[in-house]
Amino acid sequence: MSITAPTRRLRVLAAPGDRHDEILTPAALDFVGSLVAAFGARRRELLKERRRQALRVAAGTPLDFPIVTSAVRADPAWRVAPAAPGLTDRRVEITGPPERRTAVDALNSGARVWMADFEDATAPTWDNVVGGQLTLLDAIERRLDFTTADGEEYRLADPARLPTIVVRPRGWHLTEDHLEFGGGPVPAALVDFGLYFFHCARRQIDAGRGPYFYLPKLENRYEARLWNDVFLLAQELLDIPRGTVRATVLIETITAAFEMEEILYELREHSSGLNAGRWDYLFSLIKTLGHRTDFLLPDRARVTMTAPFMRAYTELLVRTCHKRGAHAIGGMAAQVPSGDPAAREAALAMVRLDKEREAEDGFDGSWVAHPGLVPVCREVFDGVLRDRPDQIDRTRDDVKVTAADLLSVRRIGGPPTPEGVRVNIAVALRYYAAWMNGRGAVALYGLMEDAATAEIARVQIWQWLRHRVIDRMTVLDVLDEELAALGAEFPWAGLDAVRGLFERTALSGELPLFFTPDAYAGHLVRHAEPRS
Repeated sequence: MSITAPTRRLRVLAAPGDRHDEILTPAALDFVGSLVAAFGARRRELLKERRRQALRVAAGTPLDFPIVTSAVRADPAWRVAPAAPGLTDRRVEITGPPERRTAVDALNSGARVWMADFEDATAPTWDNVVGGQLTLLDAIERRLDFTTADGEEYRLADPARLPTIVVRPRGWHLTEDHLEFGGGPVPAALVDFGLYFFHCARRQIDAGRGPYFYLPKLENRYEARLWNDVFLLAQELLDIPRGTVRATVLIETITAAFEMEEILYELREHSSGLNAGRWDYLFSLIKTLGHRTDFLLPDRARVTMTAPFMRAYTELLVRTCHKRGAHAIGGMAAQVPSGDPAAREAALAMVRLDKEREAEDGFDGSWVAHPGLVPVCREVFDGVLRDRPDQIDRTRDDVKVTAADLLSVRRIGGPPTPEGVRVNIAVALRYYAAWMNGRGAVALYGLMEDAATAEIARVQIWQWLRHRVIDRMTVLDVLDEELAALGAEFPWAGLDAVRGLFERTALSGELPLFFTPDAYAGHLVRHAEPRS
C-alpha cells in the first residue's frame, strides 16, 4: 500500500475515546489528509457555485435541462458499469445510523442492502463518527455485537450471510471540526469516506464485495465529477483496481433532477444508479424556489408521491437509470410498526401501496427504515421481479418529462392547516432536541425521522410565514405549547437551545440553507482540553 503523505498533517482536536486508536491511525489520517489536500479547494469552489446558482434562480433564471450537455443526453451509446458483486439484486434496502444495536438489527433484517448512514440519520458527535467507523469494521469482520444496560444481547444471526454494506458519508456542505488540516476544519464527506475506505475497502474486496457508497445532496454534475475524482485517487493510493468503487446518487435536490443523466455520466465507471429521496427533494424545492408564491406547498402530508411534479421526478429517474443500465431505487418507507394490531396493519398497508406504486413504475428496489417493513417490501418486489434481479429492461420509453412537468407545483395548492403547522413545529423541535443530544434517527408519531424530516418541517414554517399564509403570533403560540410538551416528554432537553435553533432556522428573514451546521458548531463540537 502506497500513500503520498500530505505536506501538512491532519490533527485530531478531540479527546481520545474507547478504541479510537484503531480508526485514527497515522496512516489512516495521512490517507484522509491526502484527499483533503487534493480536493479541499475544489470543494470550496463548488460550494461557492451553489450560492451563485441560488442567486441566479432567485433573480429569475429558469431551471431547465442544460443545453451544454445535450450531446450527453442524446448519445445512446454510453452506459454505466455493470452491477458489482453484492449489488445485482437490491429489491429491499434498509437504512439507519452505523450505531451498534441498529446495525445488528439491520444486518439481521433480511434486506439485501444495508445503508450505513453518517448523514441524515447520524448526529455527528465525535464518538458517533468514530464509533460508526468501528461498527462498520466490526461488521465486516463478523464480530459485531451489543449488550444493553439491562443485559439484552444483540448478535449477528448468520455472520456468513450479511446484506451488502453501502456507506452514506456526510454531504459536501458539512465539515468535521474535530479534525484540522491547514488551520481549518476538514470536509466531513472526505472523513467519512476516507476512514471507511482506508480500513474496509480491501476487507470488502477480499469478502467478495467492494467499497460501495450512497452520495447525498449533490446539486449538479460537477459535484458528481468531484466524487469520481476522489474515487480515482483513493483507488490509486491504496492500489485498488480502478472501477472497484460503486456509488448510488440520491437525487434529492431540485437542481440535480435536471442533471440525472449527466450525474450518471460523470460517475459511469463507478455508478450503481440513482435513488429518489422524498423529503430532501421537497426541502430543496422550497430552499430553491420558496421565495415564489407559485411554489407554495401545502401540509407535507398532502404532498404525496402521486402529485404531478413528484410523479414526473420519479418517472424520469426510472427512465434515466434504465436507459443507461443503472438501478433505480425507490424512496423511504419510514413507518415504525406499532404494537397495536390495527395501527400496525394500517401502517403496513400504507407501505404496501407505496411499494406497489414503485415496483409498477419500474423501480428495481426500495428503502425501508425499520426491520419490520422488510417483509412487505420484499413481497411486493418479489411479485414483480420474481426470479430476476431487477427490471432494467423496462426502459420506460413512454416517459416524456419536461422542465415544466418537474416544476408543476401549483396544481397541488391549498393553505396549510392548523394541524400541519403544529406537526411541523412539534417534529422539528423534538428532532432538534434529540439531534443535539447525539441521536440522529428518532421515532416520532409512528415514523422513523431523520434530519431530512426536520429540514422539510422547518422550511415549510419559514415559507408559510414568508408568504403570510400563517400568522407569526400563531406560530409563536404553538411554539410555546410544543416546547412545554417537549419539556414534559424529555426532561433532558435543553429548551432554550432548542427554541434558539428553531428561531434561527425557521423564523428568520433569510432562510439558512441547513440547520445542521448551526447545531453542530454550537452543540456537538467538543475539542480536547489543551495540555498545560
